[in-house]
Amino acid sequence: MTIPEKKIYPRTNDSETIYLKGAISNPNIVVGVYTIYNDFVSDPLQFEKNNVLYQYPVNNDKLIIGKFCSIACGAKFLFASANHTLKSLSTYPFPIFFDEWNLDKGNITSAWDNKGDIVIGNDVWIGYEAVILSGVRIGDGAIVGARAVVTKDIPPYTIVGGVPAKTIKKRFDDDVVIKLQKIHWWEWPFDKIQQHLQQIMNGEADKLCL
Repeated sequence: MTIPEKKIYPRTNDSETIYLKGAISNPNIVVGVYTIYNDFVSDPLQFEKNNVLYQYPVNNDKLIIGKFCSIACGAKFLFASANHTLKSLSTYPFPIFFDEWNLDKGNITSAWDNKGDIVIGNDVWIGYEAVILSGVRIGDGAIVGARAVVTKDIPPYTIVGGVPAKTIKKRFDDDVVIKLQKIHWWEWPFDKIQQHLQQIMNGEADKLCL
C-alpha cells in the first residue's frame, strides 16, 4: 500500500480529491496523514496558492492541520497580514509602502495585528467556502458549516455555522467526547484502524474502549 505521505490521489479516476499532505511544500504549512481536500473549481494541488491567504514569511505564522480532516472546496485560511492594524488612527497600511513614505523597512509587520497560527485538530470537517481566521484553534472532531466565518476557537466535537460562526450543537454527549479524546484513534496504526473501522463508522465509542 502506498502511504499517504507519497500518494496524492486516494480515489481512482478522481482528480478533484487529494491527500493534502502530498501537495504541500511550504514549511509553515503542516498537514497530517489522510487529510483530504476536494476542489471541483480549481486544481486542488494549488491549495497553498488558492486557499492559504496572506501567509507572508515575515510573520512566520503557521497553518497546522491534523490527521483525517476533510476540507471542502473553496475553504480559506486567512492569515494576519490580511488584518490592517487597529492601533493606528488610519486603516491604511503605511508600513508596507516604506519606500513611498520613507519608513523603516524593519517595521513592516506593524501594518497588521498578528494573531498567530491557525491550528486545526484531527478528524475535523471544514465545509464549502468556510473561512478560518488567524489565531483560531479548532478542536478534534469539530465541524465547520459551509461559508461559515470562524473568528474564535471551536471546542472538540462541536458543530458551528454562520457569520461569525456560532455553536449549533455538540456532536456527542460529554462522556463520548471524553472517551474519544482519550482514545485518539487517529494515532493508531493503519491495521488497528482498519480492524475497528466498523465501530468508528457506526459511532460505537464504547466498543473502541475495549
